[in-house]
Amino acid sequence: MLEKAEKQRRAGSGQQRAAGYMPGFGNDFETESLPGALPQGQNSPQKCNYGLYAEQLSGSPFTAPRGTNERSWLYRIRPSVRHTGRFRRVDYPHWKTAPHVGEHSLALGQLRWSPLPAPSEALDFLQGIRTMTTAGDALTQAGMAAHAYAFNADMVDDYFFNADGELLIVPETGAIQVFTELGRMDVEPSEICLIPRGMMFKVTRLGEEKVWRGYICENYGAKFTLPDRGPIGANCLANPRDFKTPVAAYEDKEAPCRVQVKWCGSFHMVEIGHSPLDVVAWHGNYAPYKYDLKTFSPVGAILFDHPDPSIFTVLTAPSGEEGTANVDFVIFPPRWLVAEHTFRPPWYHRNIMSEFMGLIYGRYDAKEEGFVPGGMSLHNMMLAHGPDFSGFEKASNGELKPVKLDNTMAFMFETRFPQQLTTFAAELDTLQDDYMDCWSGLERKFDGTPGIK
Repeated sequence: MLEKAEKQRRAGSGQQRAAGYMPGFGNDFETESLPGALPQGQNSPQKCNYGLYAEQLSGSPFTAPRGTNERSWLYRIRPSVRHTGRFRRVDYPHWKTAPHVGEHSLALGQLRWSPLPAPSEALDFLQGIRTMTTAGDALTQAGMAAHAYAFNADMVDDYFFNADGELLIVPETGAIQVFTELGRMDVEPSEICLIPRGMMFKVTRLGEEKVWRGYICENYGAKFTLPDRGPIGANCLANPRDFKTPVAAYEDKEAPCRVQVKWCGSFHMVEIGHSPLDVVAWHGNYAPYKYDLKTFSPVGAILFDHPDPSIFTVLTAPSGEEGTANVDFVIFPPRWLVAEHTFRPPWYHRNIMSEFMGLIYGRYDAKEEGFVPGGMSLHNMMLAHGPDFSGFEKASNGELKPVKLDNTMAFMFETRFPQQLTTFAAELDTLQDDYMDCWSGLERKFDGTPGIK
């Protein structure tokens, strides 16, 4: 009996859903939960079917060029003005927003962390977010923040929207359901989902886990889009058809609920008497989506040398400077290594971009040990990094036969801005004090005589 009651509680009352997703990236979609709920031939009729209200949600200025203009028309039980009221301030002390400089004494350096520990108390998705780095300035809509999350409770009567940026969620352990105004997405580890700026949602748990854990990129700047393929041509990398947007779903719930908003780095909450996820039908191109990272089609060197990691870019948020991203989301998926006479792992380098990395599963080929699923690393702009000593020795002396890197999925949030470390990250118990030692075996081999050593 208790189990049945728990299922009903998590399902909510009056939820309506049509199964499935709509394929495509940046498409103009239309979907309805009830027949005839979506007006045809116009956006704002004098009276909408079912007594619904018409409302536009804009993700770009009205006058943005057609290629970047984003908006959706929503047909909902109540207009959004009824989902707000007299807000009061609330506090999420571990969620930080740029510009932010942590008050800590940790010096500059290459950094790595083991996974976040499981929470010792009940925490929902919002309560479980911990900011690791911030970059840029949310007030000028430039930059990003890298967060980790670990939670073990559902958002049942709590709803949230982020006015500061869009949220790219990367689960590592535990599948989640993200219920947005425009529909539901079930997102598993090795999948990602994106929630547009300003869109209300809640997150609940799927499956049986002790902790639901993962990563978030909060993008303050221009929205994520697909990178140009250039000479690669029309196919490979992340193909548009593999992105899935949810069909319309709504929650007709009359019960005490709370709506929370993040706005310019501060948090506010209002109590209302109903669910704000009440969109019965919608059409447009401002919408959430999910993507299965296993469908990414990698390309690479097929004769010699290790190519730039930019060929593994899934999504990019452009800046005002051509070829320089506000944020790139890059993955390192399973793939074949076949290059001849080549050091196959990533080379040693220093970079104008700042790299926050995480590992979803498996092992990253440039690190033989220490970088584990759920872990994180930070290599800020112009700080040297590359394979550890063991990885260098293995790659330098191994037989150069075709090798498949399998059962691996690492990723990177890469930005043009320096990433400022939060106090939480600097003082986190899982910070690996011995990370720098992974390069200590890279001793001098030069002796002034010709020939390869």
